[in-house]
Amino acid sequence: MQKSEILGMEKKIQPEDLASFRVQNVPPVAYYIPDFITEEEETYLLSKVYAAPKPKWTQLSNRRLQNWGGLPHPKWLQMCADRIQVLGVFGDNKPNHVLVNEYQQGQGIMPHEDGPLFYPTVTTVNLGSHTLLDFYKPLPPGGEGDAGSQEQASVPSSEDQRYCMSLLLQPRSLLVLQEDLYHRFLHGIAERATDDVTDTVANLTSCGGVAVGDTLTRDTRVSLTIRHVPKTLKVQLRLGRR
Repeated sequence: MQKSEILGMEKKIQPEDLASFRVQNVPPVAYYIPDFITEEEETYLLSKVYAAPKPKWTQLSNRRLQNWGGLPHPKWLQMCADRIQVLGVFGDNKPNHVLVNEYQQGQGIMPHEDGPLFYPTVTTVNLGSHTLLDFYKPLPPGGEGDAGSQEQASVPSSEDQRYCMSLLLQPRSLLVLQEDLYHRFLHGIAERATDDVTDTVANLTSCGGVAVGDTLTRDTRVSLTIRHVPKTLKVQLRLGRR
């Protein structure tokens, strides 16, 4: 069988199975599915990422990426998107945009949100290495100098004070974010080479073999961020912090 036929062979997770992967005791909603793809599929996807022509890559200060928008995607991306579509997380819509991010050891991304141009669900397939995805309460409108309501004034302004929890994303896993974790909370990846596992990692029970007190060393990680962009919008993607 050809490599191009690898994806899609495994038994697909159905929408009715999704609830069993919901991360408990966090703001709504996160689903974490370990081993969403196999090791062979991971190797295949990474080979396709790095076979992309050099002009497809965009170099940023803290990572590089490939932007694949519209349909059809290359077959290797389309089959991955199709497997996610089966879950029903995009409603009746088809995923039609993939952002391929490469994070070398020590690289990360500042806390940000994905914005209103996308269908309010983001899915991420993780390849090559683990990372910790950190979540933060948002600043009130207007930022630190805003003289807003008492509720806004009670939101701490420093990033450390607004930190609330992390999710450990292991190789071959799928993460789905919706509702408040999509609309309200910021998410980011700290720029460091190792991660200390603490009790703030909310999905630790789904990360077999990892325990509080462990120190995990990062390697190069590739993420496939798969979303739906409504076709009626003329989207200009901002690749940095919003």
